[in-house]
Amino acid sequence: MQIGFDNQKYIELQAEHIRERIEKFGGKLYLEFGGKLFDDYHAARVLPGFAPDTKISMLKSMMEDVEIILVISAADIEKGKIRSDLGITYDEDLLRLMDNFMAMGFYVGGVVISKFTGQPDANAFRDRLKNLGIKSYLHYPIANYPNDIEHIVSDEGYGKNDYIETTRPLVVVTAPGPGSGKMATCLSQLYHENKRGVKAGYAKWETFPIWNLPLKHPVNIAYEAATVDLDDANAIDPFHLEAYGETTVNYNRDIEIFPVLKAMMEKILGESPYNSPTDMGVNMAGNAIFDDEAVCDAAKMEIVRRYFRTAVEVKRSGVGQEQVDKLKLLMNQAGIDKNYSPARRAALLKEETTGAPAAAMVLPDGRVVTGKTSSLLGCASSLLMNALKTVAGVEDIDVISDDAIKPITRLKSAKLHSRNPRLHSDETLIALSATSATNEEAGKLIDHLEDLRGCDAFFSVIISSTDEKLYRTLGINVCCEPKYESHRYYHK
Repeated sequence: MQIGFDNQKYIELQAEHIRERIEKFGGKLYLEFGGKLFDDYHAARVLPGFAPDTKISMLKSMMEDVEIILVISAADIEKGKIRSDLGITYDEDLLRLMDNFMAMGFYVGGVVISKFTGQPDANAFRDRLKNLGIKSYLHYPIANYPNDIEHIVSDEGYGKNDYIETTRPLVVVTAPGPGSGKMATCLSQLYHENKRGVKAGYAKWETFPIWNLPLKHPVNIAYEAATVDLDDANAIDPFHLEAYGETTVNYNRDIEIFPVLKAMMEKILGESPYNSPTDMGVNMAGNAIFDDEAVCDAAKMEIVRRYFRTAVEVKRSGVGQEQVDKLKLLMNQAGIDKNYSPARRAALLKEETTGAPAAAMVLPDGRVVTGKTSSLLGCASSLLMNALKTVAGVEDIDVISDDAIKPITRLKSAKLHSRNPRLHSDETLIALSATSATNEEAGKLIDHLEDLRGCDAFFSVIISSTDEKLYRTLGINVCCEPKYESHRYYHK
């Protein structure tokens, strides 16, 4: 992937801009953080050169000034809400995040349990936090939120929430997932700080959409594609246009809530420091793009990935066709179609010529390799081996002999009663690793696994969860044609 984003410049610009915002409010800022503080692979894919942990690296550059508050909704605890990408509940993810932050040396000031109405599971989680030595604070639902400003900004509204005793100039408010109550936590703190005579401000750090890119720029379209399940939509910020005559991009929920948010800040602070949702943001990502063509290409590829990922989910679940239809419209807006990746064309052609499921991958140098289904290897295993052999320069050698593979296939079918005796990609890597003890070329292939990180692979059928997990572990982007290999009702 061609680099188009200056990561170091972004870190420096972002840190400088946040420090300026802290000073603007007299030395204390509550920063609502939207999205992921680390492991932001979406940003890394659409802004080639952006490191997945860039945002946390930026905060590290000002670590002594940073305090982190985590927010979790009591309602999410009660219903056991799952973070889909990790497969763990929000309360477990909160503890995981705390471990990560503290391991990096950050000071975590505590946990806010929002929307608390005495839920038993939320009480149990609070007891668990106490036993772990973690401070927790309760925030409550407010009647007629967010419409009744007089009631919200009063001792019976924000005033009923526990006050969080923070000690650092920059308080980063984050959460395991959306809808946790981050903004309400920030505004509640502004109310309490103002009553105590402490000057403090609020800002928001959202990477996408990028406010100073055009509305229909592929990067901003890719954000809509990534949030298609939330029904978010990018839009021109009308408040910013009216106030400054400048066209900027924001997203619908921030635009819709801004009049209410502005009224709340006027009530708390006497006047609003912001004239638009764009004013509230501190994102400098657009200023670190130096190759727009490279960024556009990367974003277009991400839109296509989102299309196939969603189409596969619809095939599996039978619901969500409206999301697929919207993604088709987004592809059209970006001027692309399902064949944007050469891997799809190569995989479908390979399937047509072999009569069995096939796969293809675009290598870092732009070459496309394919893999076919054989009696011993599935197409995912075949593709992985062919890609490794190509990047290692050993294409004409059988690195793993059939004699090494056949005992594994017999074990799978005869003893483990598997319907599919062919090796999955993880089993193929194990066979490759075992072979490396006596075969130098096998060891060479293993040494080149990292070269496949960031590559795009396409499969002519929906592959098994085992193969998909292995590919994602290797950092390979996976797309599948939304069809199954066999016509069955149940697919594992």
